[in-house]
Amino acid sequence: MKRIVPLIITAVLALSVSVVGASQVLALGNISDGASSARSDQQPGDLFGNSGVFSQISSVLLFIVGAIAVIMIVIGGLRYVISGGDASQVQAAKNTILYALVGIIVAILAYAAVNFVINSFSSTSSSSSTNYGSSTQ
Repeated sequence: MKRIVPLIITAVLALSVSVVGASQVLALGNISDGASSARSDQQPGDLFGNSGVFSQISSVLLFIVGAIAVIMIVIGGLRYVISGGDASQVQAAKNTILYALVGIIVAILAYAAVNFVINSFSSTSSSSSTNYGSSTQ
């Protein structure tokens, strides 16, 4: 009996803390409310969407990765041409070209994933601002 009382008290306290925490989580709102409350005065207001900061950053990174991949394909092609028939150099040149193409594919897939996430966030913020109470006559 002496061991059960502290166990019951601990369980009641843990349950009350979790109920209070759950009520605070439910009162927060959606992601755009959190993003707008965390925004400073110098930060742009449009973080999501086609002209948002995240879209611009991902576009710049895709451009950089694409430029590096094209340069590596050119370097691999030059290594292939000047290999002189040496099997190890030919294989190294083919690997350079292969890895550059794999890098391009991974970068495009990552860009698609980032745009999917950005569009899912921007659609929630635009759908929450829709006026459902208006009627047209």
